[in-house]
Amino acid sequence: MASINRVILIGRLGKDPEIRSTPQGTSVAKFTLATDERFTDRAGEKQQRTEWHNIVAWGKLAEICGQYLRKGKLIYIDGSIRYDSWDDKETGQKRYRTEIVANNMQMLDRKGDDNGASAGGSYAGARKDGATATAAPQVEEDDEVPF
Repeated sequence: MASINRVILIGRLGKDPEIRSTPQGTSVAKFTLATDERFTDRAGEKQQRTEWHNIVAWGKLAEICGQYLRKGKLIYIDGSIRYDSWDDKETGQKRYRTEIVANNMQMLDRKGDDNGASAGGSYAGARKDGATATAAPQVEEDDEVPF
């Protein structure tokens, strides 16, 4: 049986993307995305929990992210989860990192919003293979930003 590794997130950028290139010239964009969960605890108090996700995009998608995305911008990300571990050279301890490798990105802010670039929700998402997506999920507007 086949397995599935798929992640779908809608959230706001925690910082502008950092764009770099590999020695072979492939663009890489890295940024953080905040997602919120609202719930009522056992005492009946309303709570909010913010989760921060490390996002990495490659190739043409990385270039688009670097060009259009800015801190606070609402986006949709479709990708896969990747876990990495290594031995820290300074402390000798094992270190871990969890990243979402973006395959598709959709800008969800309305055209003209002041949250970064003025690209609107009508733009198609760009995938790492250069193809474009045709539809993005509809989300309700929420004035609360987790940062």
